[in-house]
Amino acid sequence: MGDRLKEMRQRSQKRKELLAQVYGIENPNNLKSVLKTHDEIKVPEKKEKLSSFQGGTAASSSTTPVPSAFSPLDQKTTRERDSGQTAEDFEPDEIYTDSSAFLKGTQSANPHNDYCQHFVDTGERPQNFIRDVGLANRFEEYPKLRELIRLKDELIAKTSTPPMYLQADLETFDLRDLNCEFDVILVEPPLEEYQRTQGAVFDKYWDWDEIESLDIPSVAAQRSFLWIWCGNAEGLERGRACLKRWGFRRCEDICWIKTNIKNPGHNKNLEPNAILQRSKEHCLMGIKGTVKRSTDGDFIHANVDIDLIIEEEPQYGTKDKPVEIFHIIEHFCLGRRRLHLFGRDTTIRPGWLSVGPGLTSSNFDAEAYANFFDTNPEAHLTGCTEEVERLRPKSPTPKSKQSSSNERGARGGRGRGAASGGMGMGGPGRGGMRSGMSRGGPPGRGAPSGRFRGRGGFKPRGMRDDMR
Repeated sequence: MGDRLKEMRQRSQKRKELLAQVYGIENPNNLKSVLKTHDEIKVPEKKEKLSSFQGGTAASSSTTPVPSAFSPLDQKTTRERDSGQTAEDFEPDEIYTDSSAFLKGTQSANPHNDYCQHFVDTGERPQNFIRDVGLANRFEEYPKLRELIRLKDELIAKTSTPPMYLQADLETFDLRDLNCEFDVILVEPPLEEYQRTQGAVFDKYWDWDEIESLDIPSVAAQRSFLWIWCGNAEGLERGRACLKRWGFRRCEDICWIKTNIKNPGHNKNLEPNAILQRSKEHCLMGIKGTVKRSTDGDFIHANVDIDLIIEEEPQYGTKDKPVEIFHIIEHFCLGRRRLHLFGRDTTIRPGWLSVGPGLTSSNFDAEAYANFFDTNPEAHLTGCTEEVERLRPKSPTPKSKQSSSNERGARGGRGRGAASGGMGMGGPGRGGMRSGMSRGGPPGRGAPSGRFRGRGGFKPRGMRDDMR
């Protein structure tokens, strides 16, 4: 028993030395003050219990015999007394009041990755610890994607129109006076929710019924995309209703995850009906017309960016949204006709027409703006270089084409067949297509005029008449 206790004490001392080295403490005996324990409260209670127990044991042993059920406990106490060990030699239980004990002297802000508990203790949001979220260093570990973004940014800057802006009250302004149909429309309505949560002050707050009454279809091109910031609460449902009313189908939901690295702490402006602290905002994306990523590479480049924006929450009273939303739109859609509704002086950008009451001046001329896209039928597109086409993510081959190519090549050899009404030109696997016969292959594998016929000209089992 003595050897066992000695081994336990050595292990305990070793743990103390390692903890002291981690926390930068010279004397391991000072760990209790660093770890904020309350063992001094527990030790007197244990001493009292131990003394009372020993006194009761001595009294009972002098008067009455000890029951056999207590014999192992007495033997253990006797061995501890003989070996010179008492209960005081063992470490008392340590109670941790918060997670600060685990955060000292470590390279990581939270070595246990308990970001939820860390948020409760300090107010720092878990998204603060996601690295490489900025536009400058996001693609450092992905050279191919970094080169693609650089080339696309150069092409966008080269083909962008001069920034234009128009101060107008969108309640009364007729959007058809812009005399243009746009490929991209970004709507940033002044919602009352922004005043409650962010302290943003607008001359007028729009409700969703007013937003839905905007004449967006009159300025949307036949194939176009629309993005609308809709806040975090009821705007998700009302934003979808707006897309449906304007003739768009919702295809993506871009989420802005707000960090608070510069101003850590719990949110003081809570929504009255909120259950959790809200630290995100949504921007719905809609599509109009038929646009396929596998065939419309001249108009869209899919899978270049993701649907998350991780950026610092702006100061209280700020109206601006992340500038990254413009990068996402420009990287995705190759259309040059871009409209920003409810724009402000801080959102004026090359390649965009900003319209809204928050602008202080105007330089928009409908005729001059239309002349940028009248030179040729493809003038409203940015175009694409060979290097961008090589680097950009490609969509997978449609299943129908894959199955047809596999069927052509499944006959063995090179899978080449003769034309309708001809004979296969020898060699195994060159499926002829005349009267269901092929030279060098099993009968019944070909078909006249592209029709499939089984052995002996019978219709195969399980095939319906409308699939022949």
